[in-house]
Amino acid sequence: MFNFCLIFIEFYLKLVKIAKEGKGFLMNLIDQEVKFEDVGVLNRPVISKTDLRGDIVFVNSAFCKLSGYNKDELIGKSHNIVRHPDMPKAVFKELWDTIEKNQNYRGIIKNLRKDGKYYWVEVFIEPIYDDNGKKIGYISVNKPVSREDIKKYSEIYKELKEKESS
Repeated sequence: MFNFCLIFIEFYLKLVKIAKEGKGFLMNLIDQEVKFEDVGVLNRPVISKTDLRGDIVFVNSAFCKLSGYNKDELIGKSHNIVRHPDMPKAVFKELWDTIEKNQNYRGIIKNLRKDGKYYWVEVFIEPIYDDNGKKIGYISVNKPVSREDIKKYSEIYKELKEKESS
């Protein structure tokens, strides 16, 4: 009986670790917004850079604070690690269609934090070029979203998600 208890406790601790890391089926969505001011980044740029595939190559400390991840957890991962399931696919199709044409993108995005909470950003994305003019990636700068825009885009995205699932 004692061995069974030890095995059960070990199994439980592994599940808790997986849940805390946001991996697997235990990732809980928490309907709680985190605002820029909640994590001390209200007047700081929130920046990430990706390669051409969308894999993260740089994040600043403000991005880490807002997303709840540390740099090591983000570098090399797809930027969609922060994609909230409430976001319609059409928004990201438009985003990628725009930046792949070497145009700048501006939009309102609901992101998912590591802890399952969410945050809204107004995102500005533009291509990054090397010294020879070859596109090598993208830079994203995020700023807070007004309450009015959150309300507006919540409704728009809800309608788009409903259309996607029908």
